[in-house]
Amino acid sequence: MTMDPRIERARLLTRRSFFGRSATGIGAAALANLLGQESSDDGILRAPHHPPTARRVIYLFMSGAPSQLDMWDHKPGLRELYDTDIPPSVVGGQRLTTMTSGQNRFPIAPSIFEFARHGQTGSWVSELLPYTASVVDELTVIRSLHTDAINHDPGITFVNSGHEQPGRPSMGAWVSYGLGSPNRDLPAFVVLHSSWSAKRDAQALFSRLWGSGFIPSKHQGVALRSDGDPVLHLSNPPGVSRAARRKLLDALGELNERQYAEVGDPEILSRISQYELAYRMQTSVPDLTDFSDEPEHVLEMYGPDVHRPGTFAANCVLARRLAERDVRFVQVYIRGWDQHGNLPADLRRQCRDVDQPCAALIRDLDQRGLLDDTLVVWASEFGRTTYCQGKLTTADYGRDHHPRCYTVWLAGGGTRRGAQIGQTCDFGYNITERPVHVHDLNATILHCLGIDHERLTYRFQGREFRLTDVHGHVVRDALA
Repeated sequence: MTMDPRIERARLLTRRSFFGRSATGIGAAALANLLGQESSDDGILRAPHHPPTARRVIYLFMSGAPSQLDMWDHKPGLRELYDTDIPPSVVGGQRLTTMTSGQNRFPIAPSIFEFARHGQTGSWVSELLPYTASVVDELTVIRSLHTDAINHDPGITFVNSGHEQPGRPSMGAWVSYGLGSPNRDLPAFVVLHSSWSAKRDAQALFSRLWGSGFIPSKHQGVALRSDGDPVLHLSNPPGVSRAARRKLLDALGELNERQYAEVGDPEILSRISQYELAYRMQTSVPDLTDFSDEPEHVLEMYGPDVHRPGTFAANCVLARRLAERDVRFVQVYIRGWDQHGNLPADLRRQCRDVDQPCAALIRDLDQRGLLDDTLVVWASEFGRTTYCQGKLTTADYGRDHHPRCYTVWLAGGGTRRGAQIGQTCDFGYNITERPVHVHDLNATILHCLGIDHERLTYRFQGREFRLTDVHGHVVRDALA
């Protein structure tokens, strides 16, 4: 049977063949722009949608869900309700995790930590965060964030990509795609992983959390290592000089150009771009990670761990150095916050890891004139429950996952200093004032960068995708 010629033509007219035949048109123009440019790649937006208040983002991600009730959301009335069951009317039929769904009781566990008011704003902050409390007037504290996910992996994936299922571009990749990078010698999106002091069985972090999903791979995050070469295979192997590496890349580039002219696959442009960036990073990264030019009084601000590579303190210094070099999006991860048991002891350790470095980062950015146009975000995937998981004593308890309300903060980058947004109920279980969804937080971060979250899209599989999916509103009262 003879195939209908219209069907035959449609079968042959694939995306790859279309780009191949177009290589002398738009494809060739794109390649010429890439090879002839003097600065790094521009983003898809030739100009921001509106005047930005932030030029870059430093995102401090507390993986594992810090307890907002022990750090930020002061509920002194719970002490009178110690070991009484949380009323069913408060829980309201909430979906529970499998870790506590079988408990016979859900006893209230008040925080054992003292809270005090700080700053001109009189903000309540736990004794666990004395350094952060000293800069609380610089912060926009949101106590009413809520999310859709109740388990770690979908929760972390949701905050980072706007969707619980893997495969979507991460926030940093969206920012790189939209705005590109003003620094030609470093990636637009850099990821730093920190060591931690609490229990070691922490939730795994997968590279897809800083991946590019279905947008071009050149926008994925580059994770720097704290041990050995910051980037694997960045150094030339023994016997290979920089001149020899340059000659090799020139020859490889010529082969890639020929391949692009034949098939027009856009990923070939990404490959050329990444090879060239890696070559430039051979010089820029060692300079970036060498702290010998940092004054000792500056390093002392970050605390005693700053001299140990890979600690949160050292990574905060590195994040500031990346901000100085105009890296668009820096994400600093620290795990270990998953305190289902032994919370008081482990939370003390975790807060010691991050408290002084967070405050130092804000002060350091400020004294260098960088805080005004650098947005600092401190966030996690969800919060912790009012009721106890496991055995409850007056000195020890654990808490389960709680997506209904938790606390995050923002600083700099056009946010409103000293703002306190949102309230929760007397049990710290439900939001009573100004709910803020994760999509709203993400929309606000993009807004500070000059991006309208509804207009930064990528067409994939027949529809337009965006970081906030079909949701999200800018949190206007968080803006200066």
